[in-house]
Amino acid sequence: MSDPNPPPGDVTATISGLFVYPVKSCAGVSVREAVLTDTGLDLDRAWMVVDRDGGFVSQRELPRMALIRPQMRLNDIVLRAPGMLALHLQIDAAEQPVRVRVWDDEVPAYDMGDLAAQWFTDFLAPASDLPPAPRLRQLRLARFDPEHRRLSSLQWTGGAEAPNQFADGFPLLVASEASLAHLNQRLAEGGHAAVGMERFRPNLVLAGIDAHDEDRLEVLHVAADVPVQIKPVKPCARCPIPNVDPATGVPSPEVGDTLQAYRQNPLLNGAVTFGMNAIVLAGDGQVLKVGQSVSASYRFD
Repeated sequence: MSDPNPPPGDVTATISGLFVYPVKSCAGVSVREAVLTDTGLDLDRAWMVVDRDGGFVSQRELPRMALIRPQMRLNDIVLRAPGMLALHLQIDAAEQPVRVRVWDDEVPAYDMGDLAAQWFTDFLAPASDLPPAPRLRQLRLARFDPEHRRLSSLQWTGGAEAPNQFADGFPLLVASEASLAHLNQRLAEGGHAAVGMERFRPNLVLAGIDAHDEDRLEVLHVAADVPVQIKPVKPCARCPIPNVDPATGVPSPEVGDTLQAYRQNPLLNGAVTFGMNAIVLAGDGQVLKVGQSVSASYRFD
């Protein structure tokens, strides 16, 4: 058995939050512990809403997706949304094989059936005063095929093969409490209300490091009985989703406008970034827990 204490590094942090997002772009679930797999936290982005052509949809087009709240149970996921009866998804259920698209990747998946399709269509398709785009009038739910290996960008992983499911491109997203506190300070200076971490949809939240130190860290070594190593590899470019209020599903521009003033990243041609995409180097099958210690050294490029 390995030493449960992480090796010494430049900084020591604590995991203060763990979040799983069973259905891509719907609300996340705050958990006290989660199984780490090579594709990220167990069941993270295992399901995805698609349009009639099989392309994924998100809060970018349908911000009311933020109001769909999952509950994770032993054998199923329960989805709830305002004005809707609960939808139960059996974790191991799979129906008709289909092909779906997430960004530039076309991948095999399983359609979750007509009941789930009608549930999402009923809640999301009439979500605005104007008729939704034709491709959004008929929505379906797909389950990722776990036999398929969808790899993260080898350019950013340094050639390491890092599979993920329906995440935008990487198994994990890491952010820090200090980064959010700094943003909220700037929002307050602009006369805006503070926002919560849920807007940024991280999987791991770190406490005890300075604002945006997650951008500069090498491998994260998590205290565990066997080695757990998580490597931040790419700054997370931000789309309009952080502008969506998760309590109302209504977007407003102050978060994006505030970040634009100080978070343009030259590594991504000036895109606004917040948090770091990360891959799993070691620890497949281990349990991450809130309160675990993390050590890391700074990366000097």
